Amino acid sequence: MKQRKERQKEKWILCPVCNNKTRLKLRNNTVLKNFPLFCPKCRQETLINAEKWNISIIKEPDA
Repeated sequence: MKQRKERQKEKWILCPVCNNKTRLKLRNNTVLKNFPLFCPKCRQETLINAEKWNISIIKEPDA
């Protein structure tokens, strides 16, 4: 019997400052803690936590 590989859904992480796509994708089983998320468009870095597609902002960039 052949086993089918289940394709995991992936979602782009959006920048919390400008709301554009970053260069990273999340899967359902991804866990990030104190992750420095960099946005190539607005060139800001934000610290985030992520677990099961729930993203929480730890520190936003200084204005």
